[in-house]
Amino acid sequence: MNQKERRGTVVMLGGSRLQLPAIEAAQRLGFRVVCADYDPDAPGARVADAFSLTSTLDVDAVERLARGEGADFVITSTSDAPVRVAAVVSERLGLPTGISSESAVCATQKDAMRLRLAEHGVPMPEFRVCNTVEDFASALEHFGYDCIAKPADAAASRGVKLITPEDRSTPAGELFELFRGFSRKGTVMVEQRVTGREVSVEGMTVNGVTTILTITDKLTTEPPYFVELGHSEPSRLSEEAQEAIREVAKRTVEAIGIVTGPSHTEVMLTEAGPKVIEMAARLGGDFITSKLVPLSTGIDLVQGTVAAAFGLPFDFTPKSHCGAAIRFITADCAGALQAIDVPESVREAEGVEEVEIYLPLGGSIETPHSSNDRIGHVVCRGADADEAACRAELALGEIKVDVA
Repeated sequence: MNQKERRGTVVMLGGSRLQLPAIEAAQRLGFRVVCADYDPDAPGARVADAFSLTSTLDVDAVERLARGEGADFVITSTSDAPVRVAAVVSERLGLPTGISSESAVCATQKDAMRLRLAEHGVPMPEFRVCNTVEDFASALEHFGYDCIAKPADAAASRGVKLITPEDRSTPAGELFELFRGFSRKGTVMVEQRVTGREVSVEGMTVNGVTTILTITDKLTTEPPYFVELGHSEPSRLSEEAQEAIREVAKRTVEAIGIVTGPSHTEVMLTEAGPKVIEMAARLGGDFITSKLVPLSTGIDLVQGTVAAAFGLPFDFTPKSHCGAAIRFITADCAGALQAIDVPESVREAEGVEEVEIYLPLGGSIETPHSSNDRIGHVVCRGADADEAACRAELALGEIKVDVA
């Protein structure tokens, strides 16, 4: 059977920069890719075989698109909310899906996620689901104004903030409306504040069997916001700690109900052991799976995930054991980006794989409140995680950002 006869059509939900590797992977496998995005300037529009100006959150519109294109698969890569849309549309059209629409809700909405994990006894912070001001005020009092508040269905750290006793001076109703403004469904989570070492666990499940590919150490801003500033692989935690984290991640994937597909589980290693902060039934963002995993393990996880979604075989065995790290470029103050100097010596330094700038000159930038407040990144490799992280930190220190 030649490639033309094997070729099918895939509707890819999302055309952001992080989705490009999945679009290209599907094309390498011989599929025609139709990219759907609400942004006419989405990078995926230039790479996919066809583009549709369609919201990835509009189930009925995506269904019409998939029917019209004769889609064989409807998938996404690194975006949260489209996971549910892809599952719903796939079920409506009788197409393959690695997660049911019911379970996809638990993977994309934090209230449903917490309730499902609680049913299965997965260790996690104590939580309250708040749909009213009264719920929210009661939760704040329960935790003594020392807790984390977050919207139930946002991503990229948007709307996540530490609540402290100083916030007692602000009316609970005002705080509730602030957090609810980030949630499409109007639900706010209030969770116990836990501290420790934060990691993410990159996993792959095929026909119900989950393999943990690597554990990623995270670097985040200090409270009250929790913006990710960098990642390093493989984790430098003890093997005993990593094994405990792997087991918790596998229990989480099983509880959520992923049958085939990737998982990105965020875990805090506390004094009481690992606790699940969140999980996603998708590839890890922040270039973890598109850049770091291939550098550290030799596994093209994006290609493997796409292949698995299509029912094609793929070898997820690590081919190497190296280090990889990413550090994000941010601003020390809010304003307009006047200049950014990336010396050529940085780009040519040993171990530097990539330097990328997202924000154009003149663009507005904030100090980090969410993942959107980042100017660019540096990706480095090394013999181990320490060397890769050191190279990334050195490169970051040489990049000068001028904000007016």
